[in-house]
Amino acid sequence: MRGGGPLTLGEIAEALGLALEGDPDRKITGVAPLETAGPDQISFLTHPRYASLARTTRAGALLVPRDVKLPGPLLRADNPQLALAELLQLFYPAPIPPGGVHASAQVDPSAQVHPTATVGALAVIGNRTVVGARTWIFPLVYVGDRAEIGADCVIYPHVVICEGVKLGNRVIVHPGAVLGADGFGYVFNGTRHRKIPQVGGVLVEDEVEIGANVTVDRATLGQTVIRRGTKIDNLVQIGHNVEIGEDSIVVAQVGISGSSKVGKRVILAGQAGIIDHVTVADGAMVGAQSGVAADLAEAGPYLGTPARPAAEGRRIYAALPRLPALLRKVRALERRVRELEGRLGLTLPDTGDEGDD
Repeated sequence: MRGGGPLTLGEIAEALGLALEGDPDRKITGVAPLETAGPDQISFLTHPRYASLARTTRAGALLVPRDVKLPGPLLRADNPQLALAELLQLFYPAPIPPGGVHASAQVDPSAQVHPTATVGALAVIGNRTVVGARTWIFPLVYVGDRAEIGADCVIYPHVVICEGVKLGNRVIVHPGAVLGADGFGYVFNGTRHRKIPQVGGVLVEDEVEIGANVTVDRATLGQTVIRRGTKIDNLVQIGHNVEIGEDSIVVAQVGISGSSKVGKRVILAGQAGIIDHVTVADGAMVGAQSGVAADLAEAGPYLGTPARPAAEGRRIYAALPRLPALLRKVRALERRVRELEGRLGLTLPDTGDEGDD
């Protein structure tokens, strides 16, 4: 099956294994949102909240869940989001690497660059570095000495892969990421901060995707490890000796301090922070801007700083706006009790909080 369009609805249905309701010969030129799609485009409904838009769209066809009732043409899917991903790949296939080493690239004679790999203009490949089959090193990438990059990887411009860093197969690293800079380690000798040598490495397993301007620090000793299938958003900081388990999601601006261990299938939402030397259990979900200050021992959602089970965290958030009024009520009650105690000749201990609001 060719990609890139135009494609008929019949071709799309066959390629994606979907049930078609409508004319199989109708031509589709691309994919567009419900609001802007035209008669020659296909759009999609992945959540019931957008059903009203789907009824008024001008799209020539819709990708929908199996149980949705809408006028056709329709392509029905058990998992519309997964089908949408495959549909986008069908119409917008990944570019094909040009192959070869650009004349301006600097490749050390001791490096092993697979004949099917691509090394772009002004890229630098260091001493005894390995670049695997079909891997695409974009222009202006730096790959340090003794680094290893597996097969079918994509390394975008301005990425820095420091010495000794190891990447598995099918890894994607977006522009500006730095893998293997020194971990943040110092000891105070009484007069100044002395640097602790960071002599470990970074290991990134297969099918990891690392966003733009992410930093993954090398270990002090041993390895900083990102396990298979984990996806990391932009602007994330991963400290030295951190380990992140398989198939985890790390959203933008998360910070993970040194020697912490994040389990499998963990979700860390935007701007969550994790202190050093803690463990986050498999299947935990840490809410946006939450702070993990101690081990999270069980799967499930957590919120707040320090992070608590989400139900407790929501109760705390709900109570916060009521705290000033509650404090005023408590102090009024304290004054009344003092008055009553005074009448009875007793004394209530002073809390010292009367002047606070």
